[in-house]
Amino acid sequence: MQDMIKRIVEADNQAKALEEENLKATEEEKQRIEEQAEEIYRKYMEQAQAEIEKNDEYLRKKYARKLKDAEAKQASILIKLKSDYEQNCDRWVDEIVSRVIG
Repeated sequence: MQDMIKRIVEADNQAKALEEENLKATEEEKQRIEEQAEEIYRKYMEQAQAEIEKNDEYLRKKYARKLKDAEAKQASILIKLKSDYEQNCDRWVDEIVSRVIG
């Protein structure tokens, strides 16, 4: 009888030890999975940030070129308008005066 109780107690202790080992292993696995998830998220965010910076630089250059082209076109139009004004100023003034007085 004593021997049977002793074996039952030993079996119970072994079962508790196995349960503790399983809980510890489960917690370690959860921790490992969380760390992997954080690492994946960090890498993804780094890649996303690098892509954003690349696109940002590309768009800045693209719109800087467009702005430069627009400014050059505007300067060209201004030169043409000044030239037209200098050539036609007197004629335009005469035309306006004749229409007003008319």
